[in-house]
Amino acid sequence: MTQLVTRIDDRLLDDVDELVREGVATSRSEVVRMGLEQLIDRHRRRQIGVAISNAYRRQPQTVEEMAGLYEATRALIEEEPW
Repeated sequence: MTQLVTRIDDRLLDDVDELVREGVATSRSEVVRMGLEQLIDRHRRRQIGVAISNAYRRQPQTVEEMAGLYEATRALIEEEPW
């Protein structure tokens, strides 16, 4: 496993140590790994969202597709027992 070395301020270190004390993670290293994984996941999801949005801009849904969507949504709402 590769090791990363970084510097953080005392406030951030206190927050990391608090996460370990609360059992969110078992070590400082695990806190850092979890944070990096979440950052990477959020970035990738954002990229996917942008790609999907761009695709719809390039090729919008047709009136027929939207009509089907409205009908399906209406049917789902009518099925609810409110």
